[in-house]
Amino acid sequence: CIRDRFLNCVAELRRAKETAEFFTNLSVSDQHLWADDLLTRITIPETDHDVPYVCLLDSGLNRAHPLLAPLIHENDVHTVREDWGTDDRVNHGTGLAGITLFGDLFDAMSTQDNLPVSHRLESVKLYSGQNDTGAGDAYEHAYLFSQAVTRPEIMHTRRRVFSSAVTATDYRDFGRPSAWSSMVDALAADYGSEPLYPRLFVLSAGNITDRAHWMAYPASLSLNQIHDPGQAWNALTIGAYTTKTTLDEPEFQPVAAEGSLSPFTSTSTLWESVWPLKPDVVFEGGNAGANGAFADCFASLELLTTDARHHRRLLSTTNATSAASALAARMAATLMATYPELRPETIRGLITHSARWTEQMLEMYPARTQAEYATLIRHCGWGVPDLSLAVWSRGNSLALIEESSLTPYCSTREGVKTREMNLHALPWPTEELLVLQNTPVEMRVTLSYFIEPNPSARGTGSKFSYPSHRLRFAMKRPTEPLEAFRARINAAAETNEAVSSVSGSDSNWLLGYRQRHKGSLHQDIWRGTAAELANCGYIAVFPGQGWWKTRRALERYDSEARYSLIVSLHVPETNVDLLTPVQIKVDTLIASQIEITS
Repeated sequence: CIRDRFLNCVAELRRAKETAEFFTNLSVSDQHLWADDLLTRITIPETDHDVPYVCLLDSGLNRAHPLLAPLIHENDVHTVREDWGTDDRVNHGTGLAGITLFGDLFDAMSTQDNLPVSHRLESVKLYSGQNDTGAGDAYEHAYLFSQAVTRPEIMHTRRRVFSSAVTATDYRDFGRPSAWSSMVDALAADYGSEPLYPRLFVLSAGNITDRAHWMAYPASLSLNQIHDPGQAWNALTIGAYTTKTTLDEPEFQPVAAEGSLSPFTSTSTLWESVWPLKPDVVFEGGNAGANGAFADCFASLELLTTDARHHRRLLSTTNATSAASALAARMAATLMATYPELRPETIRGLITHSARWTEQMLEMYPARTQAEYATLIRHCGWGVPDLSLAVWSRGNSLALIEESSLTPYCSTREGVKTREMNLHALPWPTEELLVLQNTPVEMRVTLSYFIEPNPSARGTGSKFSYPSHRLRFAMKRPTEPLEAFRARINAAAETNEAVSSVSGSDSNWLLGYRQRHKGSLHQDIWRGTAAELANCGYIAVFPGQGWWKTRRALERYDSEARYSLIVSLHVPETNVDLLTPVQIKVDTLIASQIEITS
């Protein structure tokens, strides 16, 4: 029969791929049924002292939403101005709250799996939606931002991730520190306080909102720069990519291919090369659709989340770097819950360390030279973070975390001099690596620390005068004696020269000494053979120039600098187990502090 002949030609039957639009098109009563089902599968954390919080600095929050109410106490909703109230009147902060707690709700509602939530939520209304941010005075923005941070802290002492998608409406600073970004840096570092209370800030990079620019994708990405305060050195700045390409509109096609940068994201490609490599990482930010004449937003290409107008409908969609920053804050809080003892600097480093570029990113910005890798990062950051890589080591892929400190400078009769470096012995499985010989291996190094911004506006013009101190890292070469390694690091630190002047070739590194030491989050990837890496074994962390050294009258030269060093090793799948011998050696991993000789 005709039916049998037709079925004989069918290779595969699949259910049509659903999108967030399926849920947004439901009646409010049906949305309630889906929400009720999700609530039965959510594990809600207790309100005890150990639970981390994400503090959203945004447009306020409507906490009566049934999906949000169990995770937000009424006393945890604040505002910087009493006449604004605490509620969300522009349907922005409430949507980010849903993403921060649950991720993309489409994923949560499309499964019957349980959804553990490791953190709770706070909200501070930082803007009202009435043109009170953006084109105004950056000093006023800085003041309001500091108020937003300190108000919930007055109420409770908690482990927090501060997340803000509030940015200026332009990119007027082009990477140079502003009053607003300097305030972020000062609050993050908290230098001068006793006891020290550093903070982790997750900031959105800022969006491309001009639909004409979406039509010019991907060229438009290089023209639209990260918005103030996303250039803050100590913040984790989030760009956006997308995997969303299902669009049930015959006349429209998705602008970005799956795995590519989102058409909404901004970059730092036009900044002067001395300023930080931003964004740091990218998360899902949705896509746009275009028909050749114009581009627009579609619910099917966005993330499903909670709606501020929950009496009318429970679910709506959100997108761009705002949604991406909420996902980043969620990952940071999850890491805080998993490793409650880790510093904010370490959490920031782990997220970046776990990131990987997609194939599409590498096709968009092919990188063969160190300068081209810097261009790739100024567009895509270090890629898309992977929670499993941040949390777990495996037999052929393992990570080591060292939280340490050093005193970069000291005062002498001749002036303020460089004082200390730390030498970290890596407990690599030397014998196992030598067995692998010419097998290609990859080592990734991340150095994360917080700088204190220069209290004088004069310091914003130079990467040397803005930060209190700068730290750098270098690795011993395979054939280099340890004493020779110490000597060349001493020389680099004392003369404030780049390690290049005394280190020879660093062609094994993707970025190298000229590109990686920007800002206060440094990462690089070493690629070579197992035999070469087996004979390295040491990483030095040492100081560079900073105003703690040059502004002696402020008497900050004897301040201690904290840092987190993350080192991971990856080899192809092999029968040689690297994890077990490292576990045996790890207890002997000690950073020895060494006086730098003049």
